[in-house]
Amino acid sequence: MREDGAYGPTRAMKQEHTYTTTITWTGNKGAGTIAYDAYARDYEIACDGKSTIRGSADPLYLGNAARHNPEEMLVAALSACHMLWYLHLCAANGVVVEAYDAATEGLMLTRPDGCGEFSKVTLRPSVTISAKSDAHEALRLHVNANKMCYIARSVNFPVHHVPEITSG
Repeated sequence: MREDGAYGPTRAMKQEHTYTTTITWTGNKGAGTIAYDAYARDYEIACDGKSTIRGSADPLYLGNAARHNPEEMLVAALSACHMLWYLHLCAANGVVVEAYDAATEGLMLTRPDGCGEFSKVTLRPSVTISAKSDAHEALRLHVNANKMCYIARSVNFPVHHVPEITSG
């Protein structure tokens, strides 16, 4: 909590934020990329001071199914960003969240030439609120969370929400 009793950055704080990661390809089987099937799609994502994320391509593209692929991580980033904004908005508006989980699905379309893009992502948050909290307000705050989510604001496809609110 800040000195003024609020949470998060103050308006006077720097409004520009830089995020850095390092991606290291770890899939050289000895011959590099001499042929399409001669190398693994494995890589590692490093962020200073954090655990390494082991990634690969989707298995459809010869990736390792035991590792996270970029498409899954994009869908997860959208879901996590929405959840964090939602929890913040609930705390700020008197809605007590007791549990939150979200099944999230992204639909990616691939063209005959191999190019592709996501056409939509749908979040299905299941939220349990305290018995004294307003379920209508809890539902409404999902709309606000979508407007606030940095990741959702940065993609060029719709992010839909199908929330379910239950009282504890």
